[in-house]
Amino acid sequence: MKKSLTGIVVLAVLAVVVIVFLKFISKPKPQKVAKVPTAVAAKKEIKVGVVWPMTGLVAAFGQSAWKGATLAQSMMPTTEDGAKIKLILLDNKGMKVETANAVSKLITDNHVKAVIGAITSSNTLAGAPIAEKNHIPMLTSSATNPLVTKGKKFVSRVCFIDPFQGTVAAKYVWNNLHAKTAVVMIEKDQDYSVGLAHAFMEAFKKLGGKVVGVEFFQSTDQDYSAQIADIKTKNPDIIYMPSYYQEISLFCKQARQYGLKQTVMAGDGAEADTLIKIGGKAVEGVTFTTHYDPHAAATPLSKKFLKLFKEKYHGDPDAMAALGADAYFVLLNAINKAGGYKATPTKINYWIRHTKGFKGVTGVITIDPETGNAIKSAVIRKVENGKFVYVTTVNP
Repeated sequence: MKKSLTGIVVLAVLAVVVIVFLKFISKPKPQKVAKVPTAVAAKKEIKVGVVWPMTGLVAAFGQSAWKGATLAQSMMPTTEDGAKIKLILLDNKGMKVETANAVSKLITDNHVKAVIGAITSSNTLAGAPIAEKNHIPMLTSSATNPLVTKGKKFVSRVCFIDPFQGTVAAKYVWNNLHAKTAVVMIEKDQDYSVGLAHAFMEAFKKLGGKVVGVEFFQSTDQDYSAQIADIKTKNPDIIYMPSYYQEISLFCKQARQYGLKQTVMAGDGAEADTLIKIGGKAVEGVTFTTHYDPHAAATPLSKKFLKLFKEKYHGDPDAMAALGADAYFVLLNAINKAGGYKATPTKINYWIRHTKGFKGVTGVITIDPETGNAIKSAVIRKVENGKFVYVTTVNP
């Protein structure tokens, strides 16, 4: 009995040893954990300042551009190496002093690597010296006056310049409207209006046209009766008014009341739904040079942007929205080429100015590295039956 018990104990001990051994050799090996890129793991971001008017006289431009830029940011929110692009918007209220203060704050307090802005030429000119002094690239979506980039190394644009826009307008009224005489309305406190007016007059005269009168006004003017009376005596074939939508709509209402029937030709400052809302039937036939038309959208990015914009806002984007998106896309492209998260402002600026054949929302964009000016096509649109309609595209 004693021997049998001992044998049982020995067998039990052996069984435990075997079970423990089998469990040990069948234990799964620990898996290797994949390394997460540092930039993604740390959720790093690149700050980009945006200075546009959300309030004030040209708020419609800024609000539209912001729609375009934020939609573009949602389409491509990060750099190729995973850093998030953070847009910091400051409202310049359409004023020069506010613009200068905003650009300074973004650079000094927010430490942005680039600034998008401003909308108008006058405001961009107010902020540009600050960006220039701090070597921070400033990319404007829609400031078309040549002075905006003249003599500067860190200020560029994704829109065409006024000499091109003015020449396109002069050729259109000469060839298509068969205009031989013109009166030019100049908003004398706006660099945009002064520059574009001179570009148009120079091109129109070269074609053989005659400028029979030049009228001046200011942004705050509400009464155009004196200018209209003078225009009636000149009886031009067309009226060229390179101003903004508020002034154009008010002028047209008064001009039609006093019996002026001439076509009013304008620049891209005319394009805002507010032109039609304020002007109503008085702005029927107003024709203008601009940057974009949904029916002329040709690049894959343009088509995708148009589709998403319609889904989000239930309408077509205007030129300001399309240009706002292009400012974002061109800047993002430059940041990627400059090294992504580690890109310095100087390198970003280099690649902005070496943008070549970029297929954006408003068309194919090339930026002259010496001047910072974009080389691209212009679009002509007009008001017809209370809507903006596409007329034609003019290549550089």
